[in-house]
Amino acid sequence: MNGERVTSASLLGPMPVWRWQVARWTTFDECAAALDLTPGELSWFADDRGWNRRAPARLRHYRHHWILTAAGGVRLIEQPKPRLAELQRRVRRHVLDALPVHEAAHGFRRGRSIHTCARPHAGQPIVVRMDLEGFFPTVSAARVRSLLGLAGYPPAVGSALAGILTTRTPVDVLRTAPARTRLLNQLAGSHLPQGAPSSPSVANAVTNHLDRRLSGLAASLDASYTRYADDLAFSGGTALPLHRLLPGVRRIVTDEGFRLRDDKTSVVPAYRQQRVAGLVVNAEPAVARAQYDELRAVLHNCARTGPAAQNRSGHPDFRAHLLGRIAWVSATNPARGAKLTALFRGIDWD
Repeated sequence: MNGERVTSASLLGPMPVWRWQVARWTTFDECAAALDLTPGELSWFADDRGWNRRAPARLRHYRHHWILTAAGGVRLIEQPKPRLAELQRRVRRHVLDALPVHEAAHGFRRGRSIHTCARPHAGQPIVVRMDLEGFFPTVSAARVRSLLGLAGYPPAVGSALAGILTTRTPVDVLRTAPARTRLLNQLAGSHLPQGAPSSPSVANAVTNHLDRRLSGLAASLDASYTRYADDLAFSGGTALPLHRLLPGVRRIVTDEGFRLRDDKTSVVPAYRQQRVAGLVVNAEPAVARAQYDELRAVLHNCARTGPAAQNRSGHPDFRAHLLGRIAWVSATNPARGAKLTALFRGIDWD
């Protein structure tokens, strides 16, 4: 009898060692059922063999479009089609939301924002900013599988979930890139799609160890550290040892499989305008005066000539875009926000 039990257990394989409060799916079929899929459908969406990358556009899981960044670079938005997007939301709710995220991470988290990211650096003598290059594209399916394996998922389940959460960009889409950059090599391989509802949660979980190490480095140098997506911020006193901080950050970032953008590293003393996550932090975090003045001028012109004439960037919902920018200002300066709101109310949207 005991021998039979041992044989049965060996056929099933070792029991998973679960960490954190993730949904406990032990087999591929169990994972498919939990996601309301057949095993065949799960295989189709996980795309383990990369077939979807070579499929006609109408059969692909994603829609693609390139945008130019303010810094002159390019970014690929990969928007999952509705059914895959819903699967990614389910995985986020049942799995990703239970994975540990470091306290230094402020992007894409409930109760956190650019304001909470910037606040620890307000009024500091020195503010240092460094950016990670290709934040989402750097995270491969192998890294996601490793994270899910650490959570306790058997290889078959981890691979299926990683397939749902990552993608490979089709060759014809890469050929239409506005510029040839190192980013294209990352997009050709498996990576987190910028545009998927699950990608921010995966990125925060994958960078948990990076954040732990950078926080430890900052603490050892009597400095503060926060991160908003790919934006790393450090601050400290006039004696902050930059000769230890800067190479230390580079070493840790490289060890963790990321790369720094050298052109985005800045060390700013208090007598110059210091920014973190887009906010000026020389005193209390606030939107820069130039940005406030520019938004005020746009609202004034919208009331004078109509909003259509001012929507030069072609925002599909320009009204919501303006309200979002007003809310951004209001969060740190209610008085300025009230003035902008008054201007907004004078716009004729008919």
